[in-house]
Amino acid sequence: MKRPAVGIAIFIHKDGKFVMNKRIGSHASGKWSVPGGHLEFGESLEECAKRETLEETGMNIKNVKFLALTNDVLAEDDKHYISIWMTADWASGDCKITEPDKCTEQMWADFQSLPEPLFEPCWQNLRKVKPDLFV
Repeated sequence: MKRPAVGIAIFIHKDGKFVMNKRIGSHASGKWSVPGGHLEFGESLEECAKRETLEETGMNIKNVKFLALTNDVLAEDDKHYISIWMTADWASGDCKITEPDKCTEQMWADFQSLPEPLFEPCWQNLRKVKPDLFV
């Protein structure tokens, strides 16, 4: 029986903006989203957010907090994720592409200047549970 995977997505804030990655690889290739990855066995949400941020951007984060949870069925990719959206502040390091097999571009964005195309339906579901973010 197939079961949903647990994914972590991290908004890394610095100077009023957050990091966005243009994805390549297993699914959502060519689409933009925040850094993230899979929760590993025995790992806390905060540990996962810190690890994935460092792996994908070369940056360290602090003040890691839960933001939202979405139930994301990605029919076209035959995947189902429980996505845990986290928020954090930049602590140190320069933003850089450290996994070129997973990300082709990075940028700092805000909710009024999101790059297109976004990794939907995850972002649609985030809009449903946290509409105040997009105002």
